[in-house]
Amino acid sequence: MSQQLEQVKALIQLREKARLGGGQKRIDSQHSKGKFTARERIAMLLDEGSFEEFDMFVTHRCTNFGMEKDTFLGDGVVTGYGTIEGRLVYVFAQDFTVFGGSLSESFAMKICKIMDQAMKMGAPVIGLNDSGGARIQEGVNALAGYAEIFQRNILASGVIPQISAIFGPCAGGAVYSPALTDFNIMTKGTSYMFLTGPKVVKTVTGEDVTQEQLGGASVHASKSGVAHFAVNNEEEGIHIIRELLSFLPQNNLEEAPVLETADPIDRLDDSLNEIIPDSPNKPYDMYEVIAAIVDDGRFLEVHKDYATNIIVGFARFNGTSVGIVANQPKVLAGVLDNNASRKAARFVRFCDAFNIPLVTLVDVPGFLPGTQQEYGGIILHGAKLLYAYGEATVPKVTVTLRKSYGGAYCVMSSKHLRGDINYAWPSAEIAVMGPSGAIEVLYGKEMASAENPAEFATQKEKEYRDAFANPYNAARYGYIDDVIEPRNTRFRVIRALQQLTTKKLTNPAKKHDNLPL
Repeated sequence: MSQQLEQVKALIQLREKARLGGGQKRIDSQHSKGKFTARERIAMLLDEGSFEEFDMFVTHRCTNFGMEKDTFLGDGVVTGYGTIEGRLVYVFAQDFTVFGGSLSESFAMKICKIMDQAMKMGAPVIGLNDSGGARIQEGVNALAGYAEIFQRNILASGVIPQISAIFGPCAGGAVYSPALTDFNIMTKGTSYMFLTGPKVVKTVTGEDVTQEQLGGASVHASKSGVAHFAVNNEEEGIHIIRELLSFLPQNNLEEAPVLETADPIDRLDDSLNEIIPDSPNKPYDMYEVIAAIVDDGRFLEVHKDYATNIIVGFARFNGTSVGIVANQPKVLAGVLDNNASRKAARFVRFCDAFNIPLVTLVDVPGFLPGTQQEYGGIILHGAKLLYAYGEATVPKVTVTLRKSYGGAYCVMSSKHLRGDINYAWPSAEIAVMGPSGAIEVLYGKEMASAENPAEFATQKEKEYRDAFANPYNAARYGYIDDVIEPRNTRFRVIRALQQLTTKKLTNPAKKHDNLPL
């Protein structure tokens, strides 16, 4: 055999060794926990045969604690690029079979290399996390590696989409990279995220808590809002990543892909003409409205289990990708509170950063009152949503379905926050407050001295309703561009979006804004 053939044979053997990660025994252990290996995850995520790997032969450079005797090719993370539906993406997958997926300096530099490449090429970065945290043997070098990654997450924010999937442990400093990315996906039962683990919590606070209770997928999807998606298994998580990317552009200078649809532009949905209940205090389901107006009824909801009084997610109108923000009358009457304001603000800013038009469906009675909300900073959190809409320069189409009262009217993509097209259904009520509250302010003294206060209040409420419980008062001032037939909403939204495709609007030059945090 010639020397060259021997060298090729040695290369092939080295590749096989690298692909085994920490060895078959540890791969079997990974499978026994219901988890896939790093390479299996990449194979599921990317188009078949498209993966090109970087740095397969990188090893750590640590000589502390006898580490020089223990090296693995690739050093615990698989990095490279490939395609999803033919579009370029960069990916890294932490390999739990090598040192528990713990991060070394070499490991971090591999991730930094593909992040730098993604920024140069203007393509999304997807991180598949499954790691025991920093490699303790490396000390400050591991911490430096984390910070290098964080710096790149920060610079890439709003430039290229960044998606994180947590498919195992993610603890300590490791949590900050996913937290800095645009979307976080967690698997129920096999993934968790926390800054300090149960043992430290017990030592410091005396609190007994399990990993799942402290930082499981359900906790972060419903209580903290750290996770945007909680999925049952890794296959479902990977499907969500692929679907999510279908709604997004490659970077902030491009538009999202337009898909062909057989759903007619002028499809009418008669059920919308009767969906609003006669009683203003009765709820209806905003999901039904969304399904009735978007292409093929398809809606990819984000943050489904968090702050459920507001709905955010992606859909299409005549093939065009849009972000939808909608109050949900079925939960807390669709009121805005601290969490709902934060959730919607972050989504609005993401859409604005990536040139995705915003369609806002309004039915909001106001902000949630009470000490809990005020002490929790409802003024600041409400201001975040107000700020996000006011700052956004993408096309903004707003439809007011029923209530739009007080400060919440201003906040929900009103004409005054540069809403481009603002429609209302005939059932819309746009006023400073609801009738009963308004009557107390306007006629408090008269009501107290009236012979029959209840009858007096009913009469005055009717007068107030006749004046404000309709969209025509706002339309008179041009704050509503048109009052539309509910069943025609899809057509009117699509026409509005078509008209806005050439919109050009820029904010004043500045280093950066100072969002109320």
